[in-house]
Amino acid sequence: MVKESVIRLLMQQVNTDLDLINAVLLGNTAHYALLVKRHQRFVFTLALRFAKNREDAEEIAQDCFVKAYKALGTFRQTSKFTTWLYTITYTTAMTFLRKRKLDTSSINDEEHVLQLANEHTSFNADQVERKSTYKYLNEAIDMLLPDDAAIITLFYKGEQSLEEIGIALAMETNTVKVKLHRARQRLKEKLQVLLKHEVNELI
Repeated sequence: MVKESVIRLLMQQVNTDLDLINAVLLGNTAHYALLVKRHQRFVFTLALRFAKNREDAEEIAQDCFVKAYKALGTFRQTSKFTTWLYTITYTTAMTFLRKRKLDTSSINDEEHVLQLANEHTSFNADQVERKSTYKYLNEAIDMLLPDDAAIITLFYKGEQSLEEIGIALAMETNTVKVKLHRARQRLKEKLQVLLKHEVNELI
């Protein structure tokens, strides 16, 4: 209870990420807990796009914040803290996956083509808005390749620009643009399948 009340008090006094970072660098290490609290949900979400299970995602997220704390003095305040943090999340996730000897060869495969359950189903944005809740959207994202899921997550949920995503994922901006376009198409296809299944269950 005491810790939570201290965090709430600090949050009232300090607003921006840069304020918190400067406070930590000046020796007020308790402020780092505020940075973690502010960004832990999204870092976990991004980690989950790669790891595909909660236990591994939690381990990646925890390791990410430890690394970020140790490297905080190297953060260049000319860019967003979130972009820097998501770069660490990405590299941490990749290292984790390699250690687990998971197949990451498909992550950078831009030519991978998904087989559709129904290739002729038309996509209707209004239909998705009505029937695809966050549950269906997240299910569809989870069905994507890790790289596609990360780009979709960073662009729509993280509100990162193409340039910032490129920095976070170590890609050229044009590559991110192409991948985002393809990821949108694949997400659309996955939503089509999910929504079709939903309709079949309701009938």
